[in-house]
Amino acid sequence: MVIGARRSQDEVGRCPASARGNAGWRGVRTRQGGGVRPEHDTTWGPGGRLGGHDRVIFPDMMADSLARKVTDLLAPQVLVIAMPPAVGLIAHGWPGAVWGLLASALCGGVPAAVIAVGVRSGRLDSHHIVDRARRTGPLLAAVAAVLFALLVLALLGAPRLLVATVTAMLAALAVTIPVTLRWKISFHAAVSAGTVVVLAQVLPALPTLAAGAAVVALVCWARVRLAHHTPAQVAAGALVGALVTWGTLAAFGME
Repeated sequence: MVIGARRSQDEVGRCPASARGNAGWRGVRTRQGGGVRPEHDTTWGPGGRLGGHDRVIFPDMMADSLARKVTDLLAPQVLVIAMPPAVGLIAHGWPGAVWGLLASALCGGVPAAVIAVGVRSGRLDSHHIVDRARRTGPLLAAVAAVLFALLVLALLGAPRLLVATVTAMLAALAVTIPVTLRWKISFHAAVSAGTVVVLAQVLPALPTLAAGAAVVALVCWARVRLAHHTPAQVAAGALVGALVTWGTLAAFGME
């Protein structure tokens, strides 16, 4: 068995017609030489056939698979839904977790539902909204949901940290939405960086920031790896997310 070997661009480009017709195979152009490689099937057998005893695993495909998993696991919707209850629980116990659940339902659940409806109807390409031109509607829905959540939490007397966290979400949207109308700044990077800053308020700061920086770097790598963003776009997203969140928390007296 040959593991980790890479075929030349010419070999990959000459994939057989039978493989191209396979329902599970989609060709995508490689970064070098304009060759073609399969996006989903990861093995080639003898004679160029899929399967067989001698399989070749392409490192590029393994990297793409990892990037997709990171993108899904650390998507903005996931973090916005998971982070407030976790922060509330750590800072204020179970009552704080309940407040956090309310915040996540409004700030994360409502926009996620809007996106899901858009994907199902075909108006959106995926829950990541890769097409920048399609982002405006879901983002405006997110602004409305976060603004409503902020009003509800403030009026009902939610813990100060959660109010500050939701305010930071609104401030980050106020900065990133005008940018994304002209340039595809990374929301994955912005939300992941902002989440790290908030978690550093309730967990040991230095270890949290160090581990969080590694996670943010992984998210940035995944978005660039999938060709959904450029390095500049993920760097800008991470910087905006971190600075806006830190500035908002500082305005609430939290540093």
